[in-house]
Amino acid sequence: MTAFSAGEESHEREPATRREPLGDEGRGRDDVPAGEPERDAGGTAVSDAGAAPAGAVGTAAKEAAAHDTVEAAIRTQLAKALGGVRGIVEAAVPTVAFTVSWIVTEQLKISLIISIGVAVALLIVRLVQRSTTQFVLNSLIGIGIGAFFASRTGEARDVFLPGIYYNAGYAAVMILSVALRWPVVGFIIGSVTGDPTGWRRDPGIVRLCSRLTWLLILPCLLRVVVQLPLYWAEHVAALGVAKIILGWPFQVAALAAMVWVLARGRTPITPAPPPTTS
Repeated sequence: MTAFSAGEESHEREPATRREPLGDEGRGRDDVPAGEPERDAGGTAVSDAGAAPAGAVGTAAKEAAAHDTVEAAIRTQLAKALGGVRGIVEAAVPTVAFTVSWIVTEQLKISLIISIGVAVALLIVRLVQRSTTQFVLNSLIGIGIGAFFASRTGEARDVFLPGIYYNAGYAAVMILSVALRWPVVGFIIGSVTGDPTGWRRDPGIVRLCSRLTWLLILPCLLRVVVQLPLYWAEHVAALGVAKIILGWPFQVAALAAMVWVLARGRTPITPAPPPTTS
C-alpha cells in the first residue's frame, strides 16, 4: 500500500516537474512582458514555443520580411498608390465626362452635373461590391472642389484650377525634400523597415530615393507648365484633354521609368533593430 502510494505520488508530480523547464525553454527573455507571466487555470506559467512573441513582430517587420530589397518595397508601395487599372480608370472618367459634356453643350452646370453623377455612380458600384472606395472618393473630391471653384466664378476653366494648384504645391514640396536630402520616396522605405529615418544613413539609398522622387516631380511640373497657359487663354476643352493625357497615362509612364530604375538595382533592406529591454 505504501509502495503503491509512493508510485502514484511520483506520477502526480511528474507533469509539474516537466512543465516548469518546458515553460522556461519555450519562452525567451524578449517574450516575457513586464510583470507576472500569463498562467493557465492551474496557476502554472505557460508559453507557446511555436508562437511569435507578442509585440515583437509588427506590421512593418512583416512587410520588411516580404521585401528583401529597397527596389521591391518601392515597387509594391507604388502599385498600391496607383490602385491598378481600375483605379486609373476611375480617376479619369469624371474628367472625361466633364470635358465631353462641355465640348458638346458648353453648359457649365450640365457638365458639372454629369461629371459628379458619373463619379457618384462609380462610388455606388464600389459600395455594392464592397471593395475599396479610395480612388473613387479621390476623384469625387477632386471634381467636387473644382465644381465649387467654377460655381463661384461661373467660368468653366476654374474646374481645373485646383488641380493646377495641387500639382504646383506637390512639386514644390518634393523639390524641397530633395534639396534637403530628405526625398519623399525615402519615407516609403521607412514605412517598410519600421525606422522612418534610418534610410538616410545609407548615401546610396538617399541617392536612389532622390532619383525616384524627381520622377514623381516631373509629371507635376509638366502639368503646370502645359495647363497654366491654357487656363490663362480660357481654352476649356484643351484644358480637359491636357488633364486627361497628363493625368494617369503620364503617371503610368513615370511609373514605368521608376520601375526601369528599380529593376537595375538590388539594395538590401536593413530592418530597424528591435527595442532593447532592460
